[in-house]
Amino acid sequence: MKPDGLLITPGPDLIYFTGLRPPVTERLTMLVMPAKVLVVPALEHPGELPGFEVVPWRDGEDPYALVVSRLQENGHYAISDSAWAMHLIALQQAADIRVSSMTDAMPMLRAVKSADEVNLLAEAGAAADKTYEQILSVRFQGRTEKQVAADLARLLREHGHEQVDFTIVAAGPNGAHPHHDISDRVISDGDMVVMDFGGLRNGYGSDTTRTVHVGQPTPYEQEVFDVVRAAQQAAFEAVRPGVACQEIDRVARAVIEDAGFGEFFLHRTGHGIGLTTHEPPYLVEGEEQPLVPGMCFSIEPGIYLPGRFGVRIEDIVTVTETGGRRLNTTDHGLAIVN
Repeated sequence: MKPDGLLITPGPDLIYFTGLRPPVTERLTMLVMPAKVLVVPALEHPGELPGFEVVPWRDGEDPYALVVSRLQENGHYAISDSAWAMHLIALQQAADIRVSSMTDAMPMLRAVKSADEVNLLAEAGAAADKTYEQILSVRFQGRTEKQVAADLARLLREHGHEQVDFTIVAAGPNGAHPHHDISDRVISDGDMVVMDFGGLRNGYGSDTTRTVHVGQPTPYEQEVFDVVRAAQQAAFEAVRPGVACQEIDRVARAVIEDAGFGEFFLHRTGHGIGLTTHEPPYLVEGEEQPLVPGMCFSIEPGIYLPGRFGVRIEDIVTVTETGGRRLNTTDHGLAIVN
């Protein structure tokens, strides 16, 4: 059911509508749509905001009453997923309204990107690609995961990222944990190393994963890698307008299951990206939303063998009128590092 309006708090939704990036604090900042009214602490008044009415409030005043005065009685409102519980509860106590999360009520709100947004995502992807190309020249053997992760973060910043969100470096058996937290484990000859890294460049996200090997891989390691590479390619080739999100997951999963590794593919195939590195659409079983030109998301199948190693390959892809376009273009082969 379409909501009667939106209640937007600081975070990606507010940036999307206004370009504002106010601090997230206990003081209420909320944009009421479709009224286009921004209720904001007086000490954080943004000045003139073309197209919007700015309503400041001072400490000691009731900001929730200001919001409620602009709401439809008994209305249904979608609120930003990042809204603080204290603000949501105060609003529900002050007004007879029904509230649902933005993702539940309007999952595709920011999912379809404009040409300018796709260009910004492509630039972020290119910066991440340059980071990967340079990290291949870094020494891996004898250094810790934390040290290589620090190199990734440095390179991302050198290539224009104002914010580094994650630099996963998972060597050997640590690679079997998809969201491994970097450690002081020393990388050794014979290790498979999963590197997943990204952040924000000019406000838009990058996110890519490549798996490398220290020294020559065993035939079995190469076999597992090749299965993941085939799954990633098959999923990419399935991208086209009108295809359900879940179908991309099914295609990748089928390749891995047919090779006998189905139980070791532990997560969805992909997630949307934009002003944040994880947002709708999600490429997962049960998501029937059809792909639309301008959608941008990751395709990142993986195989994770407990106690042994993991493999993941990830690109950001945008939907075009006829298929898909990769925003990460570095080589998908198993790179050998020192």
